[in-house]
Amino acid sequence: MPPRKPSTRGTASYDLPAVLDIKAASLLHHELSGLRGKPVSFDASQVQRLGGQCLQVLLAAVAAWKADGKAITVGTSSKGFEEGLALLGFTVETLLAQEA
Repeated sequence: MPPRKPSTRGTASYDLPAVLDIKAASLLHHELSGLRGKPVSFDASQVQRLGGQCLQVLLAAVAAWKADGKAITVGTSSKGFEEGLALLGFTVETLLAQEA
């Protein structure tokens, strides 16, 4: 049986804050938990800095959404977001390619 395509119906948009550091990790986790069960698209266009703790939260979110069969995407991303991912060994594509 082929893998099911994630649902995108009723996609929620979530604007990531400019600074995703250790101080932001708890709030990010809390807010994403409130979106669980819905497809979500991140707007990372305002991100200036991305730290490891917030990357871990985002990786866990990708895994959770995939386990739920819901779509999770990054709609737009800033240079700061992409550079932060690169420093931590990721790209937007590899972030979203994580397995559940």
